[in-house]
Amino acid sequence: MRWSEQMVEASDGALPGLDRAGLVRSVQTPEFEGVTFHEVLCKSILNKVPENSTLPFRFTVNTFRGCTHACRYCFARPTHEYLELDAGADFDSQVVVKLNAAAVLRKELRRRSWHRDVVALGTNTDPYQRAEGRYRLMPGVIGALTQAYTPMSILTKGTLLRRDLPLLRQAAGEVPVDISISLAFTAADEASRALQKRIEPGTPSAAARLDLIRAVADAGFAPHIMVAPVIPYLTDGVAVLDSLLGELADAGAAGVTAFPMHLRGATKDWFLSWVAEEHPALLKRYRSLYGRGAYVNAEYSRWLRERMGPLVAKHGLAGAAREREAPARPVVAEPELAGALTLF
Repeated sequence: MRWSEQMVEASDGALPGLDRAGLVRSVQTPEFEGVTFHEVLCKSILNKVPENSTLPFRFTVNTFRGCTHACRYCFARPTHEYLELDAGADFDSQVVVKLNAAAVLRKELRRRSWHRDVVALGTNTDPYQRAEGRYRLMPGVIGALTQAYTPMSILTKGTLLRRDLPLLRQAAGEVPVDISISLAFTAADEASRALQKRIEPGTPSAAARLDLIRAVADAGFAPHIMVAPVIPYLTDGVAVLDSLLGELADAGAAGVTAFPMHLRGATKDWFLSWVAEEHPALLKRYRSLYGRGAYVNAEYSRWLRERMGPLVAKHGLAGAAREREAPARPVVAEPELAGALTLF
């Protein structure tokens, strides 16, 4: 069924934030039951990272706002409040699609002020969430960056990335292309598989993402894996982490970076409401661990580093120094880096 036949009325004043964002139409389809896609024409697409940031990139591009991955812990949830939507269910079901992302990006990259800095794709919401299969925004974005000789990095949980591997191989012949995949659950453990389905219900399975890692490696890339977020008390067991790192090494991962879950703004209440339903015995411990803010305390961060270090060494996943002058990625990221690198 054509999406043009699935339009819903969106001009009734219920979405004032979206009206400001350049709303063209809102669309529902049986393929995405319960989800409304708000198609917009954006005025800009390149987002500049603050000068004082320690991140290894200075610009980002996000083709969507909101994400059908529906990860309970997603740090980007509060950004939906800027659109006068809520950070909980609306983030999962009211997805903004930037229809003209590639055209606007090409225009911005033609500016004389553009210095071909690295552009990170997928720092806020996943560029390869399921809707990308319908909208096909990424081929145009990749093409625009390649034509402008602009290095790019991609972070995703989405197996749709496989579709664009031939295009990315072509791009890599012109500019540096860095591919990272997020996976913090092991395919071998039944409890881990069940947890993944409950806490990030819209994402591909761990097994599917391991297959993606193999495909990325076979395509000639060195896939870096974000073991992220490590969820305290649920995914930080040594046996689970050991199993996961073994799977990643076997799949061809070049290195890993891990960091503990952080709960910024409205994400904290959304996640804790899930804990209260699914793991009520842990609720008090989470309130204590995150009682002072969005991040775990220094003691837990240190504990995670001490746990991850030997396992990363055991499986040969320490990785190598980044190209050019960039430093090697840390095994366990510091809070500021973790807060900006995770999509989800």
